[in-house]
Amino acid sequence: MPVSLSRQSSQTLTQQLAERLAERIRMHLLPAGTRLPSVRESARQQGVSPYTVVAAYDLLQAQGLVEARPQRGFFVRDLAQKPLAGPAGAAPAAADRKTAMPMGVPPGTRINASMLIRGMFVERVDGKPQPGAGVLPAEWLDAGFLAAAMRKVSSGQALRGSLVRYGEPMGDSSLREALARRLLNLGIAASPAQIMTTMGATQALDIVSRALLQPGDPVMVEEPGWAVEYARLAAMGMRVLPVPRGPEGPDLAVMQRYCETLAPKLYVSVSVLHNPTGYSLSAASAHEVLQLAQRHGFYVVEDDTYSHIAPEHAPRVTVLDRLQHSIYVGGFAKVLVPNWRIGYLAAPPGLMERLLDTKLLSTLSSPTPMEQALALCMEQGQLRRHAERLRRRLAQARTRSVALAQQAGCRFVAEPAGLFGWVDTGVDTEALAQRLLDEGYLIAPGAMFHASRSPSTCMRINFATTQEAGFWRVFARVVADMGAAGGK
Repeated sequence: MPVSLSRQSSQTLTQQLAERLAERIRMHLLPAGTRLPSVRESARQQGVSPYTVVAAYDLLQAQGLVEARPQRGFFVRDLAQKPLAGPAGAAPAAADRKTAMPMGVPPGTRINASMLIRGMFVERVDGKPQPGAGVLPAEWLDAGFLAAAMRKVSSGQALRGSLVRYGEPMGDSSLREALARRLLNLGIAASPAQIMTTMGATQALDIVSRALLQPGDPVMVEEPGWAVEYARLAAMGMRVLPVPRGPEGPDLAVMQRYCETLAPKLYVSVSVLHNPTGYSLSAASAHEVLQLAQRHGFYVVEDDTYSHIAPEHAPRVTVLDRLQHSIYVGGFAKVLVPNWRIGYLAAPPGLMERLLDTKLLSTLSSPTPMEQALALCMEQGQLRRHAERLRRRLAQARTRSVALAQQAGCRFVAEPAGLFGWVDTGVDTEALAQRLLDEGYLIAPGAMFHASRSPSTCMRINFATTQEAGFWRVFARVVADMGAAGGK
């Protein structure tokens, strides 16, 4: 199904591909029920990057012309049907588009949280590292010791026992004991009975939300902040209350006003190596956040996703609070094979039954052999040594990426730290994202990290995937072209 695309057109390749397919759908040349080519096949046919195809298909979905079917792909919708409700972050209603969209970007083409996630699953056919990636490159992740541990726990009668029945609802006891020791090293005293394993840290956050909130409840979330958290809470019907995040921590005056007027139920925070800025909470700010939580009766959900690459004794609310008004969330996807999906939470004893009931209703239990293998790697020190190697490699990558970004004209808004950098490009990064998609690069524009999707000149970069001078040459050229065209 090739269509004619031009790199000399004033429209981006994303816009051109979406418009050509939309025209065929409206003319019934692609009848209802037709399956569009896979992202990879379409990219090959059109001679474009997979990310351009993902953006075009997202635009068609936002316009109600196609629908995504899990595990099957995109299909042309029956135009006689009522329009589907769009996901969080999809294109706004027609009446609102003129004011909601930044100048120069057509309706529905904005990169949103689900698109950035979907980009993680698109195989890189051109070998280009992706600046907007939220994970370390696959070649950095050594799965050898995990495979050896899995073979060990899967041998003999032990394997049969773990396969023919469900695992422990709270998670494998050996892993929860290993996690309790790890938390104690961080200064968090939690017994194994206060720890529950999950299918990744994202599910841990979801379990907390479903157990403690009702639709319409107000939730404080950092801004800028994790785009997926905004989208997830909005999809659950929660009222998202953005709290500005600074170098020391959240804006306490804003939190105080929310507490006095709206009585929020939760505050969700990435306190150490914050995404996207890299900020880490100060001890003084952690203390004041905890005082607010105690006075106003909300829980602090501390997402410590980046703990394995963070300084060992970084301040955390849960250390001061001792898990009374706080819930700790952690995971391993950032430093181990992401497909294992092992996360966990630690919470006050009085919440554990509610949290367990919520887990049981969604996933019943966790995969015991994988949890036992991870526990073995932790007990033998392999995970610790692996994390130390990653920290050294990331420090080298960060030095190189910072130099290249600054040479390309970027300014770091926050002191570079951890996995991500928060940089000011000087141009609207949603418009920039569309143009870089045509070059085969997926970036994370600043608007994604704001609850209101306000236009931004900032973008988040992954230090591990922005070490190549080739990307920054393309970036500088595209930014210069946008400047010559008035930023559009």
